[in-house]
Amino acid sequence: MEFRHLGRSGVQVSTLGLGGNNFGARIDEEQSARVLQKAIDLGVNFVDTADVYSNGLSESFIGAALAGQRHQVILATKVGSPVGQGVNQGGASRSYIMQQVEGSLNRLRTDYIDLYQIHLPDPGTPIEETLRALDDLVHQGKVRYIGCSNFLSWQTCEAVWISHTLNLANFVTVQMEYSLLNHDIEREVVPFCQAYRIGIIPYFPLAGGLLTGKYRPGEPVSEGTRFFTVPKYKERFLTERNFSLVARLERFASDRGHTLSELAIAWLLGNPLVCSVITGAMKPEQLVANAKGAEWHLTSREMEDIKALLHPQE
Repeated sequence: MEFRHLGRSGVQVSTLGLGGNNFGARIDEEQSARVLQKAIDLGVNFVDTADVYSNGLSESFIGAALAGQRHQVILATKVGSPVGQGVNQGGASRSYIMQQVEGSLNRLRTDYIDLYQIHLPDPGTPIEETLRALDDLVHQGKVRYIGCSNFLSWQTCEAVWISHTLNLANFVTVQMEYSLLNHDIEREVVPFCQAYRIGIIPYFPLAGGLLTGKYRPGEPVSEGTRFFTVPKYKERFLTERNFSLVARLERFASDRGHTLSELAIAWLLGNPLVCSVITGAMKPEQLVANAKGAEWHLTSREMEDIKALLHPQE
């Protein structure tokens, strides 16, 4: 397993990360523990979850599985997504952050969170209030580093500018959807992160499973898959355009002795700003397969060839 710096911080994370979104939602505690242990055995040291995943079960499962080996992982979680119907049960206010961090620490069975991320922009809270609350958590030792997720480029820029101006803890990472099938962040977010040395943590690197090759045009979606359980993903990803791209990319990978999913991970890691590619897994063997993608180093020529496949008319 290889490692990269978490943005401009001094800490290093494995290029393959483990996402906890399946824990409690699609697999039980015992299965989650097996997946997490396999990740550690493979050298994965970056685990990402959120307080909202499975109503806190994901954090609880991770906390239990890491008993006695917390020191082996860089643990990331998120705050901000609504966890209830109450008017103050979501967002990025000081009140909500201070309340939720205690819950995350308890569920994760830890004294500190390595990377605490704002899950979503909160238009109802001034970003200065959010940043001052996060800065306090850093000074209290409850949080080591901070980041954001799903922020637009201008929102990230505003946060970085305010942190610089007020000498507050600054975002070291942004977590965004980024894959061979969705690379919109390359227009503005990627250049911004390059200029300010902010790391990128892609989510949905396999486009919800479409980049694993298990979905075929005209074939029904199997029960238990992400596209079966979340219909909006099926409508969004299973398009004629995407199937056409997948076919071209699959041929590219096969010609080089690799799978489509390995190509999806290797391509993301071809961007030096990417710290770690978060992949979900329901079985330990899925992690073994994903690790092969992290080991594949695409050449500059191969990266150009892939670009031509993604943008055939340019």
